[in-house]
Amino acid sequence: MGVEPKIAPSMLSSDFANLASEAERMLNCGADWLHMDIMGYVLFNLFLSTLKICYLLIMFYRHFVPNLSIGAPIIGSLRKHSKAYLDCHLMVTNPIDYVEPLGKAGASGFTFHVEVSKENWQELIQRIKSKGMRPAVALKPGTPIEEVYPLVDSENPVEMVLVMTVEPGFGGQKFMPDMMEKVRVLRKKYPSLDIEVDGGLGPSTIDMAASAGANCIVAGTSVFGAPEPAKAISLLRKSVVEAQKTADLVTGKVHSCWMSIH
Repeated sequence: MGVEPKIAPSMLSSDFANLASEAERMLNCGADWLHMDIMGYVLFNLFLSTLKICYLLIMFYRHFVPNLSIGAPIIGSLRKHSKAYLDCHLMVTNPIDYVEPLGKAGASGFTFHVEVSKENWQELIQRIKSKGMRPAVALKPGTPIEEVYPLVDSENPVEMVLVMTVEPGFGGQKFMPDMMEKVRVLRKKYPSLDIEVDGGLGPSTIDMAASAGANCIVAGTSVFGAPEPAKAISLLRKSVVEAQKTADLVTGKVHSCWMSIH
C-alpha cells in the first residue's frame, strides 16, 4: 500500500502530572507518535484540597469544542524531555493563530479542522510548513469527505487526513463504524496518503479501521488503560499490517487478472 503503520497514543488519556514519564513509557511500549489534543489556551489554577488537586480551567476565547486541554506551553515543556513526533490535533476556531506558538514549542505535526479553515487553508498550510511542521486536516463525523479533497489535491497539499470516529472534544466515546466509508473512499482515491483515525479505537474496532485503509491510529483509553500497553500497541499495529497485506494481495490478483485478459 505504500504507507507505514503509525500508532499514536493519545496523551489526553495520560497522567498529566507525569506527562514526560508517560511519553517515555509510551515510546518504550512501541508508540510511533504521541497524539496531542489541543483545545485552546488554558489557565491552570491548582487548589489543594484534603484528598485531591482540582484544576480550574478558564477559557480566554470561544473555541471549537467546550473542553480544554493541552496547549503550546505544555508542548514546549514536553519537547524539552522528548524527541518524539508530537502529532498535534487542534480543535479551535482560529488555528492560524496557533502556528507560531506551536512551531516555537516544538510541535511536529499540525492538524487543523476543515470546518473552520475554509477561507484560509492555503495560507494556513503555507505557514505550517514554514515553521517546519507537517500539515494535516481533520474533519468531524458530520462533515462530508469531499470537503478535504481540495486540500489534498492542492499544489501545496496537506500530508495527512484525520477522520474523526467520534465527536471531537471528549474521551471515552463509542467508535462510529459508519465513518469507515470515508476512510475507504480516501484510501481508494489517495493510495499513498497517511489516513489517521481518532476516537474509540481498541481491540474491538481496530480491524474495521485497518481494513478500511487507515494507517495512523490514535488510541487513548485502550492503550493507557490496558494492563500491558505494549501489547495493546502491538495489537493495533498488527491489525494495520495484516490489513495492508490483504489489500496488496487483492490488488495484485486484480492486476494479474487484468494482464491475463489483455
